[in-house]
Amino acid sequence: MGRNLYILAASLALFALISCGVASSNIAQQPGSPGDVSLWRTMGLALFVLALVAALAGVLFSLFEQAERRTDEARRRRP
Repeated sequence: MGRNLYILAASLALFALISCGVASSNIAQQPGSPGDVSLWRTMGLALFVLALVAALAGVLFSLFEQAERRTDEARRRRP
């Protein structure tokens, strides 16, 4: 599960970078383009924050999984 959250975080971060790239290029300033520059920047920021939350969830899930595994190993060692 932790690995899936890392992949999700990487995907969201990639889309955030693409959104910020569109905001800084001339694509967002052309007539008839989807949205304006502030919309693309806001979307990039929101995707980046979601990527950070997904990465944090992945780290916490991995830590708790490791702690649970060590607790189970310690229980098996005790008679």
